[in-house]
Amino acid sequence: MSELIVKTVNSKTGSETERPMNEAELLALEQNKINAEALEQAKTEKEEARSVAEAKLLALGLTTDDLKALLG
Repeated sequence: MSELIVKTVNSKTGSETERPMNEAELLALEQNKINAEALEQAKTEKEEARSVAEAKLLALGLTTDDLKALLG
C-alpha cells in the first residue's frame, strides 16, 4: 500500500504542507472504513427484510396501496 498523505492548507496565507499520516490517523481511517461497511451491510439487510415483508403481504392479497399505507 502506498503511503497516505495529509495535506493541510492555511486559508489565510494559502500555504500548503503535506505529511504522511501518523499511526493514530491510519487507525481512525481503518475504523471509519469498517464502520462504513457495517452501515452499508445493515442498510442492505434492512432493504432485504422489507422486500420479504412486502412479498408476504402481497401473498396475503394486499394491494400496493395497502402496502404503502402499512409500511409508509
